[in-house]
Amino acid sequence: MTESGLGAVFRVREFRVLWAAELFSIAGDQLARVALAVLVYGRTGSAVWAAFTYALTFLPALLGGMLLAGLADRYRRREVMIVADVLRAGLVAVMAVPDMPIWALCVLLVAVVLLSAPHTAAQGALLPAILRGELYERGLAVRQITSQSAQLVGFATGGLLVAALTPSVALLGNALTFALSAVLVRVGVANRPPPPRVEPTGDAPGPAAVGGLRGAVAGLREIGADPRRRALVALAWLVGWYVVPEALAAPYADQLGAGPAVVGLLMAADPLGSVLGAWLFVRYVPADTRARLVGVLAVAAGLPLLLALVHPGVPLTVLLWALSGALSTAYLLQTQASFVRATPDGSRGRAIGVAASGIVAAQGAAILVGGFLADLWDPATAIAAAGASARCSRPSARSRGSGPTGRPRPRPARPRS
Repeated sequence: MTESGLGAVFRVREFRVLWAAELFSIAGDQLARVALAVLVYGRTGSAVWAAFTYALTFLPALLGGMLLAGLADRYRRREVMIVADVLRAGLVAVMAVPDMPIWALCVLLVAVVLLSAPHTAAQGALLPAILRGELYERGLAVRQITSQSAQLVGFATGGLLVAALTPSVALLGNALTFALSAVLVRVGVANRPPPPRVEPTGDAPGPAAVGGLRGAVAGLREIGADPRRRALVALAWLVGWYVVPEALAAPYADQLGAGPAVVGLLMAADPLGSVLGAWLFVRYVPADTRARLVGVLAVAAGLPLLLALVHPGVPLTVLLWALSGALSTAYLLQTQASFVRATPDGSRGRAIGVAASGIVAAQGAAILVGGFLADLWDPATAIAAAGASARCSRPSARSRGSGPTGRPRPRPARPRS
């Protein structure tokens, strides 16, 4: 790779370490999700229990992001990541114990997902200190590409590995990935001091409100008081509408008269588009142009979904959903970069946690609305409505504000549990 390419970020040793640690954990997480689905369904014979357990790998991230992300602003961020990884490794290892009661598995799983919040917040807050200037956007793009690719590979091979290894062994493998991540971070990331405390100004909360419910409220107030960051977060939360097609892949395939094999192909369209969109956006769009395209891309991402109304065939549907994924990922990368740079270092972890929690909530709410509309109308109409809703919900350009170059003055890629 040339210095202008995405590969330039791998010249930074600390980024290589964080990237490798995250890749290990993502691969292990996908394997664990498949293992839990197989384990729970095999022991209960209940699709409801299997779906509920799968949902627990996502939903507690909302609570964790609101209540625990502030730890990344109170303690050394490297230590927050290490402790979270070590605790998760131990909890997942306990989950691998044979004949563990289903209720105990669920409790342990909730704890594991809750611990992902401070880890994600600390990593996101640390990244701007590791990648300076233009390298930051490239690093975000590389993380997006590799995380989506790891998810694709994880889901594609997870079933085969679980069948060959048994679910318990697969869970032990996930525990090992957390342990490896902790070792890599301990050895390869500099031991920086805790971030500077944010002093109270006026009615703004002080350092004491950095954690727990008070910290979450303080984070929301801080973002809400800043028009630029408020608009950027609102744009990031719009991405919830763009996951509706993935959630409705099965009923939509049935509406097209396609078989079950098509469902996986449809679900893979968005991650594939995300990989291509992240690479193309950072590689070929000039840095001084990206911020001005955020609003345009946010609207454009919904346009391909509107064509669901004409019931295109499977190949065209895959292409359209991939295009929507590429456009939504491109604008999400830029909103994340602009939001993080606009946030003071001392409150960056908390702000990232609040923003990421909002994305999780937006995705869950949009999926529920999409499911309701699919039952009320049909899947194709529900998907088109999601695309239209995202267009209508876009914040106005006036609220975004811009500097002399047109850049929003100074979020997180889609969260991983």
